[in-house]
Amino acid sequence: MTSTAFVIGATGQIGRAAVRALAEDGWEVRAASRGGGADEDWPEGVRPVRVDRADGAALAAALGEGCDVLLDCVAYDAGHARQLLGLADRIGSAVVISSAAVYEDAEGRSFDTQEEPDGFPRYPVPVPEEYPTVAPGDATYGTKKVALERELLAAGDRLPTTLLRAGAIHGPHSPALRELWFIQRVLDRRPVRVLAWGGESRFSPASSANIAELVRLAARKPGSRVLNAVDPRTPTVAEIGAAIDAAMGWSCETVLVDGPPPVGRVGETPWSVPHPLVFGMAGAERELGYRAVTSYEDSLPATIDWTVAALRKGDWREVFPVLAQRAQTQGDPFDYAAEDNWLASR
Repeated sequence: MTSTAFVIGATGQIGRAAVRALAEDGWEVRAASRGGGADEDWPEGVRPVRVDRADGAALAAALGEGCDVLLDCVAYDAGHARQLLGLADRIGSAVVISSAAVYEDAEGRSFDTQEEPDGFPRYPVPVPEEYPTVAPGDATYGTKKVALERELLAAGDRLPTTLLRAGAIHGPHSPALRELWFIQRVLDRRPVRVLAWGGESRFSPASSANIAELVRLAARKPGSRVLNAVDPRTPTVAEIGAAIDAAMGWSCETVLVDGPPPVGRVGETPWSVPHPLVFGMAGAERELGYRAVTSYEDSLPATIDWTVAALRKGDWREVFPVLAQRAQTQGDPFDYAAEDNWLASR
């Protein structure tokens, strides 16, 4: 009989890629989302399901008699873990998306403290899954993800769950596209860009296609475990900019700042960090025999094509409302006047 998969958050960035990977691997997939939509790239046979996972009764009804594997792309906290465990008798195994934001360094610094003076974490390179995490709780994104993990791992005998700690996720259909920082500048024909921290910042990217491959492998080999989920190589932010320029046929001057942004957000990018955030993949290679299906550079054309097509529909603030909302509180990432003023004052 064909193995069955149920995907929560199927029309999100990771969900779209994972549904396709599972269906192409021979799974009978039910793709659940609040809108109940489908992706044009999904193979025939994928069955869209409309359900809001916040409605426990509706989720249970949609799951019906159950599935061999359940992928949860949107689980966030201990409450979501308990929701899944309440359905454990109908689920063979689970794969749940967590985050690399859970780690805590030897001085207690983490993603949660990075806005504090000297609060940015200093991790080993690369960070293994055995590295300490923040305490579970409901105060922050990181503590909620740890609470989610602990609940599911403690119930591994009832529901074997693979938790995937994703890095800086990239690929088409991102609501908070980091690559927009470079792509929009190319579209605006900016002749110069400023990069803080000498352009050497590294924050492990995680292709949605590579995460989907991890999902596919974990579905075939159930277990109770935590695995990092990032690309095989972590480029510097300067290398990311150069790769996007090359893919879009553009070139510009890059001005490097030795240290933090010199004024406001000038030189700050979505990857700008004072210390490397690089996560190891030895666990997935050992546990699942994992090999990445793409590199950051090779995955860029699809991301760029999707982004450029999306921007034809309107201004970036309309196309990416999540980023527009952040800009209201953090400042305009495309404040070219501030960049030009600083460049003129050097």
